[in-house]
This record gives sequence, structure tokens and C-alpha cells, in this order.
Amino acid sequence: MLKLTETLQTGEIADDTLSLVFSDRQKTRQPAITKSGIQVGLFLQRGQSLRSGLVLTGSQGYKVRVEAAPEALSVVHCQDDLLFARACYHLGNRHVALQIMPHELRYLADHVLDSMLIGLGLQVEHLTLPFEPETGAYHTHAG
Repeated sequence: MLKLTETLQTGEIADDTLSLVFSDRQKTRQPAITKSGIQVGLFLQRGQSLRSGLVLTGSQGYKVRVEAAPEALSVVHCQDDLLFARACYHLGNRHVALQIMPHELRYLADHVLDSMLIGLGLQVEHLTLPFEPETGAYHTHAG
């Protein structure tokens, strides 16, 4: 097993890719398999999340880029700025991990949250896409 213990700049050229869903990108200690089939073990500093594009390495010098794996999401498109803000408010008030893009919201598929947004007058569709939610206002970027 290849041990990955360090994070590098996102611009580093990688030898391989590790595709992980959002919940797995919150874990800094876990086994995984890269796209090329190499078994790796993550032994990273606790408390960090693995953002898509981050490059990991270890004492062997092998570099692995993290990517957000596609997963089941609820997706809302909204051109009405006030309604969009209300949707963000209500989801944020429930501490939902939320990816905010121009006129589009993404969150992990959840029928209860879907019903709430439908009740606000929005349409929800279910897609399988990469998920890269907001990190939070107090998050510091490690380069």
C-alpha cells in the first residue's frame, strides 16, 4: 500500500487520480484505490477536507490528484435572485452542505429538503454529478 501523508499545491502534475465522493473527502485516514488501481492509504493531518484538485504525496514521491466523484445530487436552477437567496437561506439554516453556482444549487439528494424547496416554488431535479460544496466562511485555504 502506498502511503499518502502530505498535501501539495493544486497545480502540481500528478501521476494518478483518486476519485472520492464528498463524505470520503472529509476523511483524512482511510484506504482507497486510485483510478489506475493502486492501493493507497491516506494518513493526512486531521481536520482538513480534500478539495477537488488537491495533490497528495508521500515519501515515495508518487503524486495523486483528488477529484470529486459523481454522486446522487438534488439540483435546483433559479433565475429569480430573491427566491434563490431564500433557498440558500433555508438550506443553510439546516446546515446543509451546499454547492452554490450562478443560478444553481446542488446538495446531496434528500427528499425532505426537495419537498421544502418545492414548497417555496422551486423545481428540483436529480442528477449524478461531482459535488464540491462551499467550505464555510472560517475555512482557511492551504495553498
